[in-house]
Amino acid sequence: MKPITLILGSSGKTGSRILNKLTQLNYPLRLGSRKTIPAFDWEKPEGWDDVIKGVDQIYISYQPDLAHPNSIHHIQKLIELSKKYNVKRIVLLSGRGEPEAEACEKLVENSGLEWTILRSSWFSQNFSEGMFLGQILERKVIFPKLKSTEPFVDLEDLTDLAVDALVKNVHIGKKYELTGPTLLSFQDAFGQIAKELNETIYFEEIPLDAYIKMLGEFGLDQDTIWLIRYLFETVLDGRNETVVSDFEKAMGKKPKAFKDYVKETAKSGVWNLAST
Repeated sequence: MKPITLILGSSGKTGSRILNKLTQLNYPLRLGSRKTIPAFDWEKPEGWDDVIKGVDQIYISYQPDLAHPNSIHHIQKLIELSKKYNVKRIVLLSGRGEPEAEACEKLVENSGLEWTILRSSWFSQNFSEGMFLGQILERKVIFPKLKSTEPFVDLEDLTDLAVDALVKNVHIGKKYELTGPTLLSFQDAFGQIAKELNETIYFEEIPLDAYIKMLGEFGLDQDTIWLIRYLFETVLDGRNETVVSDFEKAMGKKPKAFKDYVKETAKSGVWNLAST
């Protein structure tokens, strides 16, 4: 009998992909988000029992990010309930270079449950499904001044490994650091997209404080603004400027290059001006 898998963040970038892949494998699923019934809300742990009870394993994508100060308390509570209801396995999506994320990883590692940790770089799909899409559609990017580069990871690769960790035993007790095969500056990443579209995407760098002020003027909520400042100040300070081969070792194939992500995504039309 196949285990029942709870996907926390089932409507998000990783959760939705894992949902599709496990559905194709005919795995029984329970979805966890604020829109499901019963609902799962990280800020309302009093409602978690009904979501967790009866499942065998959990994929955890924490919102908004494990860097958030509340994450450690919430992950600890989730582990306690998982043990109470005899959950067997946890697969945790984590982030590279985040002290708070590492603290959450330790909680999972010491939980006594079967576990796999996926410590991820920035997603390539942030350029097509996330925070950078609007600026690409406007063909105008305003960005904080950065010196660091990033090995963007493709979400199809990440979720292939997440699903493998949920359906196989070979990944139990493993912590994987997931990167793409090359380091790129954000300016180069936007430049590759512009080149593939055969269009100009204006790129301007401004001080981080000015960038944060601009986000506030756009009406972004304070939690999101705090997280963006944290990521640009802390995670993108150069600490993650390395490419690692964990994905290839785990899955026996090379991770997708950013340039290949760009070619595939451009064909989808998501960056076409007409799509606005």
